[in-house]
Amino acid sequence: MPKYGSIEGHNCSVVENWVATYSDPIQVANGETIELDGRVDVWDGHTWLWAKNLEGKEGWIPDCIVSNEAPFKATESYSAMELTCRKGQSLKALRVLHGWAWCSDENGKNGWVPERNLHMINRS
Repeated sequence: MPKYGSIEGHNCSVVENWVATYSDPIQVANGETIELDGRVDVWDGHTWLWAKNLEGKEGWIPDCIVSNEAPFKATESYSAMELTCRKGQSLKALRVLHGWAWCSDENGKNGWVPERNLHMINRS
């Protein structure tokens, strides 16, 4: 398995199927006020916070994009959209954040895939 973060910007092969968890996930804009209810989850060593955006949509967001003081605000735009993918599929990992990779598939569809489900394709 590649070192954490080393797949960013590279083509990857999916080593384990992934099915998106939410069909209409939370999104926040940079500077948007968000509500936190105190729920916290640690996933693969990274802290996630349960948040509600201005539209009332709720979901998990990485703690690193939340301001440190109330009223809490998103410090960058973020979408929790996941990408359903199958073993053997090729994806481009565009960004790595909190154990997830923002990927693009061959049809131009984008979303998050767990980094542990990907393996960087060696370039010759």
